[in-house]
Amino acid sequence: MFYNWSNVSSQVTFTLETQIKGLQGEAASGGSLRKFATRSMPVGSDTVYAMAQCTPDLTMEQCIECQEKIVGNLTHCCLGKAGMRALAPSCQFRYETYPFLDSVAEPLPPPPPPPPLPPPPPPPPPPGANELTTVESLQFDLATIQGATNDFSLEKKLGEGGFGEVFQGRLPDGQQIAVKRLSRSSRQGDEEFKNEVLLVAKLQHRNLVRLLGFCLEGDERLLAYEFVPNKSLDYFLFDPQKSSQLNWSLRYKIVSGIARGMLYLHEDSRLRIIHRDLKCSNILLDSEMNPKISDFGTARIFGVDQTQASTNKIVGTFGYMSPEYAMHGEFSVKSDVYSFGILLIEIICGKKNNFHHQLDGGEYLASYVWNKWRDGMPLEVLDPAIVDSYSRDEVLRCLHIGLLCIQEDPAIRPTMATVILMLSNNYFNTPLPRHPALFVRNFVISRLKTQDSRLKTQNYSH
Repeated sequence: MFYNWSNVSSQVTFTLETQIKGLQGEAASGGSLRKFATRSMPVGSDTVYAMAQCTPDLTMEQCIECQEKIVGNLTHCCLGKAGMRALAPSCQFRYETYPFLDSVAEPLPPPPPPPPLPPPPPPPPPPGANELTTVESLQFDLATIQGATNDFSLEKKLGEGGFGEVFQGRLPDGQQIAVKRLSRSSRQGDEEFKNEVLLVAKLQHRNLVRLLGFCLEGDERLLAYEFVPNKSLDYFLFDPQKSSQLNWSLRYKIVSGIARGMLYLHEDSRLRIIHRDLKCSNILLDSEMNPKISDFGTARIFGVDQTQASTNKIVGTFGYMSPEYAMHGEFSVKSDVYSFGILLIEIICGKKNNFHHQLDGGEYLASYVWNKWRDGMPLEVLDPAIVDSYSRDEVLRCLHIGLLCIQEDPAIRPTMATVILMLSNNYFNTPLPRHPALFVRNFVISRLKTQDSRLKTQNYSH
């Protein structure tokens, strides 16, 4: 760390304190080719110039962590000085009271030399051998699944979703599983079904429910998942007695975990997965109340097109569906962002999105929250179960993010990467939300019913 011994005014010091995290956040949110940000900040008659940079191989979280480490001692050694430069192998930060940047970022020091090359790998197996072995290792026989679920008895039934029924089961070794029995209208061929299962099974993230395997015998198409013991988020959130178990810190942890899981699906996984049915009942809670997203790859396995910008079959739940998806069948990662925004608002308010607020002109939840935000009374929407545990700054930030996520224009909605940055950074320059997409339910229902057979709803329920 290097710094200029000259002192500066307290006004300059205050400006630095309030701007540093925002600048670091801008650098961290850069793409895979460039993580670099600069600011010039007028302070009275002076101007402070600052720069933050990370090597592009770092993730957003790693970049922020590296930046925080190198300037962590700033307040002890250098704040109040006229300039400072902190360097690390993967990041750097600098500020001065004079211009020091050209139009091109200064290159970071070269990384350390790579370790010696490992010995050459053994000859590759025959084409397809690894995939075949993996598919075989994922395959359950029907008798095992029938035994685990008491032949799909009603006592073992956990629920029913857009693609079929879900049962709890126990394998002979004692492992508990959840079995989704896909309905028989799937359009997948057997090999295509196996290939999609193999791809989805490779998705591994702490905030995703893990796919353990499948069964394909006769007319049966079954998916076996890890069993998550604490049921789904809606079981707690919308129950007047159980909602008190979800204090604000736990809800904030759940929100952050859902965001990280969705970012993995959208950007960090080997596939680009669009969930298309993100909702409270698809957020499962493990023994430590960590959120796990379920049903994230079922649309692929079932045979619903994931690659086109529009679809002939609407898969989702009304109230969580973005307007462009519900009305026109157009979907993208921004459709999931809309669903995340509705989910975030539900978590803050403790009410379902179809909640009808009679005292405010018969508004539904999103409209009610927007009007309270616009009128300067956002905390009036808070779930009474968390009034004794909430953080004002975090709640307001989450409401702000939720309203940005449900903007009518998909281009204005943030990406999940930006959502995570806004959740973790108090100083992120968050844009103000506009009037969100508050379309009238009866109009949408009528539109869906009168459209041609292209728009058939797979799971049209609250």
